[in-house]
Amino acid sequence: MGEKIKQLLKSVSAAEHRLLETQFLAPCVPGGQVRARVHGLIYTFTPIPRDFEGWGIFVPLDQEDAHLLEEAGLPLVAGYMKLLMRLRLRLARRLHNQTWLAYPVNESDASQRLGGPRPVAVHLVSDGAQFEQVVSRWDGQSFWFEDIDRRAEPSISEHLRDALRQNTRAEQLMFSGVTPEMRTAYQLATGTLRPDFRRSKKPVKRHNSRRTRPMSDDERLQDALTMAGGKLRGFLDRADYWTVEWVSRDGQPHTSAIAKDDLTVISSGICLSGRDRDFDLTSLVGVMEGY
Repeated sequence: MGEKIKQLLKSVSAAEHRLLETQFLAPCVPGGQVRARVHGLIYTFTPIPRDFEGWGIFVPLDQEDAHLLEEAGLPLVAGYMKLLMRLRLRLARRLHNQTWLAYPVNESDASQRLGGPRPVAVHLVSDGAQFEQVVSRWDGQSFWFEDIDRRAEPSISEHLRDALRQNTRAEQLMFSGVTPEMRTAYQLATGTLRPDFRRSKKPVKRHNSRRTRPMSDDERLQDALTMAGGKLRGFLDRADYWTVEWVSRDGQPHTSAIAKDDLTVISSGICLSGRDRDFDLTSLVGVMEGY
């Protein structure tokens, strides 16, 4: 038994030594982490510098930190992308830097690949404008931008941007080729980008009721979470905001401080480098899954 333990320790020590000599390619977002698979094992590192955003070649300094050697070239990135699952998305609105909130172009396809359509955060969007259709790659945890979708009809994004400028509501979108997925992406864009949409929105008529019943607090929170695949566990009233306990699609629990008036994030519960208020509760679900 003692000899087996010695062999195991020797093997682990050799693997750690090889790790420190290994360079690896990885995508990185500011404040995030980078991962590498080395000899069948997955390692997670804190990148140095912490504010790097893009595709980089890293080398481990130890088991916790990895130093950026240089930005990765396009051929390397293209080869990496081919290993990941492809999914077409429509950009809804910028969350921060090169990270956008997006929605699947085809809900049926997303159901087969992801288990269900949901808003997602797609990172490193180096090209593209609001409502453009893009090709992304999913590594099982995060979505990464690959390219503008050359097969998409460019006039669609123009129609959606025109409607946004005219304060058109999602249910009033009327142009050839409009789909339910486009309406959902449009709703995501109008959620916090244009607060006047909420003020001008007319109450929804309920056919089975004589008057419109305002949504309760828990209904508002659950509705915002459900759109992104999250689930409400409970909340506490804190005067101007709620402390909301919720779980993401993968069952991970989170606690966030959410403003009552527009469901803007006051505190996400993780380090977002001071950008918490760039998100609302719906977009936060995708961001948490991305991180």
